[in-house]
Amino acid sequence: MLRKVKTVYGWGIALLLVSSLTACQKDPEIVTLSGKTMGTTYHIKYITAEASQSAADTHEGVEKILKDVNDKMSTYIPTSELSRFNQNRAVNTPIEISADLAKVIGEAIRLNKVTQGALDVTVGPLVNLWGFGPEKRVEKAPTQQQLDERRAWVGIEKLKLSESAGKFYLEKAVPELYVDLSSIAKGFGVDQVADYLESLHVGNYMVEIGGEIRAKGNNSENKPWQIAIEKPTTDGSRSVEQVVGLHNLAMATSGDYRIYFEENGVRYSHEINPQTGRPIQHHLASITVLDPSSMTADGLSTGLFVLGEDEALKVAEQQQLAVYLIIKTESGFEVKMSSAFKQLINP
Repeated sequence: MLRKVKTVYGWGIALLLVSSLTACQKDPEIVTLSGKTMGTTYHIKYITAEASQSAADTHEGVEKILKDVNDKMSTYIPTSELSRFNQNRAVNTPIEISADLAKVIGEAIRLNKVTQGALDVTVGPLVNLWGFGPEKRVEKAPTQQQLDERRAWVGIEKLKLSESAGKFYLEKAVPELYVDLSSIAKGFGVDQVADYLESLHVGNYMVEIGGEIRAKGNNSENKPWQIAIEKPTTDGSRSVEQVVGLHNLAMATSGDYRIYFEENGVRYSHEINPQTGRPIQHHLASITVLDPSSMTADGLSTGLFVLGEDEALKVAEQQQLAVYLIIKTESGFEVKMSSAFKQLINP
């Protein structure tokens, strides 16, 4: 299974779907497909009148696509393409990789720069050390010696992606380098499924995998897909903070209020700052990003969340990114939006 750093490793920081899912008439109707993938679940809804094949055939195609993503990018499958690269300890030795894996790693490298190094797909050894990855869970913080050892394995500059004669190659500068795409590959999976639906001439759909969403067209009420941003809580309850009419856009959210462990009264988040090697310490409860690409929104939400509320909003304004922030305060929660987000919800 492919699981993800940014959303709980069960990817449970769910965005609540509040769209109308029942057609008002017999034709067209809404088809609903669902299943399990990447350590979480997926849900797809689309209007049948547009589809060029049966729902059963479409579902089979979706399953094949998601299996292929897992087989290439999972850190939980020992034989996946990414796992084989991670297991290979040869340094400065180009290893041929698939175009899909190259695309995701290439975007991760680009977003590392956009987020000032906060999104770093080589941070896996530190994530594992803190007990939020494939290694066993921990009940206490690692020692400084353990942190220093693993920090020497981490850094996007230790990963090199290259292309030659239409083929892609990946190499590492240290044998322990470990790439974890859980902060971006789920979004790539959403994009793959969405593109598949479009190849079947579906013009109105909503694809969701573990809270990452991409939607096109309108729902059965001829309105943009109504998606709710979840209000942060610490008691496990769920409620709506903001509803967004998602039209030809993707949405991704990151937060730290569900998955953590405590030691001596100190709370350790599952979000790791690659610069310090430690869980983030700021007041940003969650951040939601809108972008045409689910892969991009996915990666940005992780990186911007690690930056914290002030730097995230600063980067969002500089890069014209549509972000929605929920910030913890002494009296509750405060909401902030970037200019681009305001323009999207209030055109």
